[in-house]
Formats: sequence, C-alpha cells, structure tokens
Amino acid sequence: MRTLIQAFDVLADRVRRSVRGPAPPSGPPKVPPGTVVYAIGDIHGELRLLDDLLDAIRADAERLEPARRVVVFLGDYVDRGPDSRGVLDRLIGRPLPGFETHFLMGNHEAAMLDFLEDPVAAMGWLRFGGLETLGSYGALGAPGTVIPARCMGWRDALKKALPPAHLDFLRALNLYVVVGDYAFVHAGIRPGRPLDAQVADDLLWMRDPFLTDRRRHEKVIVHGHTVVDAPELLENRIAVDTGAYASGVLTALVLNGEERRFLQARR
Repeated sequence: MRTLIQAFDVLADRVRRSVRGPAPPSGPPKVPPGTVVYAIGDIHGELRLLDDLLDAIRADAERLEPARRVVVFLGDYVDRGPDSRGVLDRLIGRPLPGFETHFLMGNHEAAMLDFLEDPVAAMGWLRFGGLETLGSYGALGAPGTVIPARCMGWRDALKKALPPAHLDFLRALNLYVVVGDYAFVHAGIRPGRPLDAQVADDLLWMRDPFLTDRRRHEKVIVHGHTVVDAPELLENRIAVDTGAYASGVLTALVLNGEERRFLQARR
C-alpha cells in the first residue's frame, strides 16, 4: 500500500508541475559565470539611437572582458520611427562581432509579415506604424484613405522594394530565448503556463494579466512591447521599452552575474 501511495504522490507531483510549470529559481536570479547579457528594447526605426546604444554596449563589454558576450534584441525593429529599413540593414549586418546574438520577433514584425501575405486582412498594420515602414522602403506612393485596393498596391510595392535578406531575417526571428535565470520575450507570457507551452500570440501581444501578475515565474521575464517612462525592475519581470520613437530614449538591460543595470542612448 505504501508503494502505491508513493507512486500516486509522484504522479500527482508531475501533474502539478505540468500545470504550474517548473518552480522559480531559489536565490537571486543570475546569468552563468563569465557571461554578460545585453537586452535591447523596442527600436522602432530609430537607427541613430540604435547606433549610439551599440557603441555603448561595445565599450561596456570591453571594460568587463567577459568570456561570453550575449545580446538579445527584443523585437519591434520596424514601424513608427523614420528608418525601419536602415535598422534592419544594421541588424542583418551583425553590428556586434564576437557577440552571441539573438533576434526576437515583435508584434510589429509579425504584422508586417501578415500584411505581405494578405494586405486586406492585415490592413490594421498601416494604422500603428506600417505607413512609416512603407515610406522607409519608398513603397508608400501617394498617401490616402486605407482601402483594400490601395492596400494591395502598397503590398505589391513593398514586395518589390523589400530586399530578400530583409524578408529572410523577418521570417527567421525567434519567439523567446533563455539565458541563466532569465527568459527574454517581446511582450510577455501567460502566467502559470510553462515557457515551452506558451503560444505565439501571447509572447507577441500580451499585456494583462502578465503586467499585473505578481507571482514568480520559472524565469525572470525580460520584455519590451509596453512603453514605460523608465525601465521597470520587478521581482518577476523587467520592462525595457522606453518608447524610443516618442521619448528619444532607447534602453538596454545589462545582466552580469547577479548584477542588473541599464544602458541608454538619448536623442
């Protein structure tokens, strides 16, 4: 009977863990020894701010001289700002040699891909930054009312102007990455669901209940997507989207052992 009860307890524990996800790490969160991680918030076409922040990251890494240098771009490279095309050119050019680089998809890249696939169904993209991206590729033409026929024309012009390397880059973007006790996503996660069971829509678009949930997750979640006046450093998540296109401030989180701090570029 005792063996049967023990077997039942093991099964019940497995069920609980499958529902709740792995337990959060004990002690202060950290990245592996000898590793420094830089997580860059939403760029939104702000090429000059990106270049300034990359310079700051290079200088910081040279000062620290870590064995492993990691940079994570949290998505939303396009839309709203003046030079989406230039930002993608810079990222595709691998601007930080010697760094392990991870590019995540943001909801704006997902919307851009949807527009290329079906511009009528995805015309909403034009209303939250897509027009600026079309302009950066010289694909906008004469602006006007967003109607299906015009959407089809803009999509065709964008397809013609979009370099193949840009399309390949957008299609290859990842949804999340884990380093040490941190998970990096664009928007957030569904609280209570394991990382490997998250769905793309939540990772790309989530706000509540993620932003208001105070429970500890299996990893500390580093995210962008929701604009904050200053970076938010909470027990269960860290927000780094400081609204570069509007505020003129682009932020990167720096993780080094148990240390957590920020670098910023300002217009």
